[in-house]
Amino acid sequence: MRIALLESYYGGSHKAWADGYRRFSRHEIDLITLPTQFWKWRMQGAAITFARLLDAKPDLILASSMMDLSIFRALTRERLVEIPIAMYFHENQLSYPQSRRQNHGWRYGFINYVSALCADANFFNSQFHRDDFMAQLPRMLKHFADYNELQTIDEIRAKSSVLPLGIDLRRFDEHRVRRQETAMPLIVWNHRWEHDKDPATFVESMIALAAEGYDFQLAITGERFGELPGSLAKAQSHLGDRILQLGYVDSFEEYARLLWRADFAVSTARQEFFGLSVCEAIYCGCIPILPDRLNYPDLVTEELKPFCLYQRDRLTAQMRYHLGGDLRLDTTKLREKIAAFDWRLMAPQYDEALAALANRHRAQRDQRHSR
Repeated sequence: MRIALLESYYGGSHKAWADGYRRFSRHEIDLITLPTQFWKWRMQGAAITFARLLDAKPDLILASSMMDLSIFRALTRERLVEIPIAMYFHENQLSYPQSRRQNHGWRYGFINYVSALCADANFFNSQFHRDDFMAQLPRMLKHFADYNELQTIDEIRAKSSVLPLGIDLRRFDEHRVRRQETAMPLIVWNHRWEHDKDPATFVESMIALAAEGYDFQLAITGERFGELPGSLAKAQSHLGDRILQLGYVDSFEEYARLLWRADFAVSTARQEFFGLSVCEAIYCGCIPILPDRLNYPDLVTEELKPFCLYQRDRLTAQMRYHLGGDLRLDTTKLREKIAAFDWRLMAPQYDEALAALANRHRAQRDQRHSR
């Protein structure tokens, strides 16, 4: 098939996903993208731009969720009415607490809702994400005065499924370095430097552990948008002698070597629908130290959950447990679990799911035309 992939926020994990699927798919993937900036405008205006840019007629359209599919459908109805469209949900605005607090209210969550309603199929990057989206929909719809259209939730649920994020994990293999067993433990925090990843909690925990005399080093990586967050500036001033890396690592080779050297990968995220950076770290042998919420429990094998998942404010206690003893965890099965997300295994699943959608759509179209 020829698939047009519409990605309105072409950067970070969105870019890795789009590029990865194009590289490993058996289908012909045409990427149509917009830069990673002005996310609110992307949510509202990207559909208009994509309607103009998509001049060919593909067999299927795969659209990332940061756009208003209802607008795109309306603007392309004459030339693309017979083309099936699938939405891929990396994240959704219904689950962000700040979206409900800000004066735009439910605007962006409503865009996700009508897009899911307009799509022929919806794919979520995790079961947690799908379940959370369905749970949030009635909360939003009941917010409105009347005609809540709650029955549409069942319509959306019926055409929604899980298609985990594909990751090019095997590219880490060629940069593998041996951990030094006698070296000071290295803790990595490899997330976006934004409030929903809660860097403040991570930094406060590390300062507390340092004050208690635990030996460790830090690598604080991830993309930075705007000024240095206050919490990470605090890390620089209080933990500077322990920090091996502070800031985004431009070289993939350097980033991969850093993960292979690290002992622990910590997350403090308040919002996470899959966990790409954690998966990369686990694949490279890091022991994950993760909050027992969001999609994280699904990334950890059952036998390791007591050692890897912490409750609420128990990060410091969990790290004491690991830094203060001789505990050695066998992470073989955990790494195997994460390795299943490699694109070489995931791309065929994407290909089959999208081919099945196209075939169903074609059969329904032929049935309509035969009447």
